[in-house]
Amino acid sequence: MTQEAKTPGTREAAMLLLSVGGDLAAEVFKNLGAKEVQRIGAAMTELGPLSQSEVDETLGRFLQDAENQAAIGLGADEFIRNTLTSALGADKASSLIDRILLGRSSKGLETLKWMDARSVADNIRLEHPQTIAIILAYLEPDQAADVLMRLPENVRPEVITRIATLDGVHPDALNKLDELIERRFSGAPASRTATLGGARSAANILNHLDGSQETAVLTSIRAADEPLAVQIEDLIFTFSDLTDIDDRSMQALLRDLPGEQLVVAMKAADETLKEKIYKNMSQRAGDMLKEDLATRGPMRLSDVEAAQKEILATARKLADAGQISLGGAKGESYV
Repeated sequence: MTQEAKTPGTREAAMLLLSVGGDLAAEVFKNLGAKEVQRIGAAMTELGPLSQSEVDETLGRFLQDAENQAAIGLGADEFIRNTLTSALGADKASSLIDRILLGRSSKGLETLKWMDARSVADNIRLEHPQTIAIILAYLEPDQAADVLMRLPENVRPEVITRIATLDGVHPDALNKLDELIERRFSGAPASRTATLGGARSAANILNHLDGSQETAVLTSIRAADEPLAVQIEDLIFTFSDLTDIDDRSMQALLRDLPGEQLVVAMKAADETLKEKIYKNMSQRAGDMLKEDLATRGPMRLSDVEAAQKEILATARKLADAGQISLGGAKGESYV
């Protein structure tokens, strides 16, 4: 990484512009000098995969700076909402915006993000399922999935159902929950509301479970609410959905995958996806992959599903960092 690209301000600017999308980033670049564009552009190309917490933290700092310099008549919160909604669209921006704004002042819920899944599960397992649903909807999907699997098995479908049907949280209720958690772990007051939950949030959490666990939860939900189960399933991004991503994104994803992981994952892939992958590899790499697959003996389905989940996790990280696009109705990228 170049020395200029390592500087905190440049790196944060690169993260911010990758987060808000190409159109808005282009407008920002129009108002910068040549050296600034070159420096930030270099940093953008050198950024590795970014976690959601890194993106949230960077946008949060930008929000604070904007708040300090906000023009008269236009509050920083409104500025952030208008800007990110314009860049990302209302659906994709809503959850991210509220998570950023909530995170500035909600210390209780933020505390849970820094705890291991077992500790979170131990502290919320006796709460009402609706309370658990709100908490999991606030956590990052991979952490929420880990917490979910440490809760009693009979509770999981109800919690996912409540997340999927959650349509916002009343400010007073969220404020009380935040204060309750903060008193339990740190003892300071906090408040803020957020738009949490929904079928997409539930699907994103289930994306991080292994195949058998995901199936078990969805089966229980289907027995109680078939339309909701179908709605969640339609939003779950599966390994076969990688067929729908564009070639540039597939090439970027393949560069980030260990060869052994790809071989195992492709053992149960359909022919359409296999051809998509071969098409986006060099002739030599594709031939080697075909040979590896042909000579491999039987593999445990659980191992294959685990490798596919790891590849999907990598794809989502790259999409969150703006490095690839998970196109298609089921595969929209999230930030």
